[in-house]
Amino acid sequence: MSRPIRAYIDCDAARHNLQRVRALSGQAKIMAVVKANGYGHGVERVAQSLLEADAFAVASIDEALELRRSGVLHPIVLLEGVFSTEEFSSVAQEGLGVVLHSWQQLQMLEASQLSLPIVIWIKIDTGMHRLGFAPNEIERVWQRLHALSNIIASIGLMTHFAAADEPNSVLSEVQLSRFNAVRQSLPDTLPISMANSAAIVHLPQAHGDWVRPGIMLYGVSPCDVSADDLGLRPVMTLVSRVIAVKKVLAGECIGYGGRWYVPVDTRIAVIAVGYGDGYPRHAPSGTQVLVNGQLVPLVGRVSMDMITVDVSELPSVAVDDPVVLWGEGLPVAQLAQQAGTISYELLCGVTKRVPCVEGRAGAEWFAHA
Repeated sequence: MSRPIRAYIDCDAARHNLQRVRALSGQAKIMAVVKANGYGHGVERVAQSLLEADAFAVASIDEALELRRSGVLHPIVLLEGVFSTEEFSSVAQEGLGVVLHSWQQLQMLEASQLSLPIVIWIKIDTGMHRLGFAPNEIERVWQRLHALSNIIASIGLMTHFAAADEPNSVLSEVQLSRFNAVRQSLPDTLPISMANSAAIVHLPQAHGDWVRPGIMLYGVSPCDVSADDLGLRPVMTLVSRVIAVKKVLAGECIGYGGRWYVPVDTRIAVIAVGYGDGYPRHAPSGTQVLVNGQLVPLVGRVSMDMITVDVSELPSVAVDDPVVLWGEGLPVAQLAQQAGTISYELLCGVTKRVPCVEGRAGAEWFAHA
């Protein structure tokens, strides 16, 4: 048997989560965000699981072309737009949509000779202050795009919320107000897209024509409402096994730096996972791990390939016993909170050496090897 670590990817859970998003989004169409290799789940695998979405969104043309090569025919939107004039030709050939967020990109579009008209989304910076045109620039942008009607199939309006994960956020209300003010100066037939995962939950008034769910699709709550309460199921379950069990005497220390001292004679289990696999190096002692379905605390520093946990309360733990690092039974959000990071980083950070297996981590995994 190879090194005992796996990332199980439950495609049925992804499909279930998409339906939960649709139920929460009313009549809005769904632009499923699958950037960053499908949030670490495998972009082709995720896309095939989410074919009932109305469109996909990625960060760049490279990610879009990977989807096209895998046979995905859905509309695909480039959330960061293009990075060169030449990319617009590929956009036209592949039938992609482009977010336009800067004057430089607009100039590149004006300099392009396109074989087919393309879909444009104008990004409005309503308060995130990352990408997008200022609200007072949109009328000029619209006029210049209107002059390019021969190479533009349609135009939509888009913004991104900075604090939609906070219920009753004043900033979200300000952003929504600014966006609606801009809309009043433009044709009211333009499609709009504002809501990310958190706004789908907290800002139904921002659902518009298109919602852009990301983290929700992977079974993680985007806000203060739990994933269970939202009816979401984890798509990724990261599992491993116990590879050694030993007794460490009181007064000894465990791990690099010898920072964790054993208070009393302690039974330690060593698990095959570390920061080389994407487990957070800064997870502190006390971070919870599931061994044989029971929560036990991490002790000592996380190594590249291993972690150590205290199994003194579980005398039956033995080599080859199954372990869940996150996923079914142990939400990734819980580990993220304990490690001082976010679920997105953990999911996207699973490294290439971790084999991915489609399906749930079922009985065949949890039985002894």
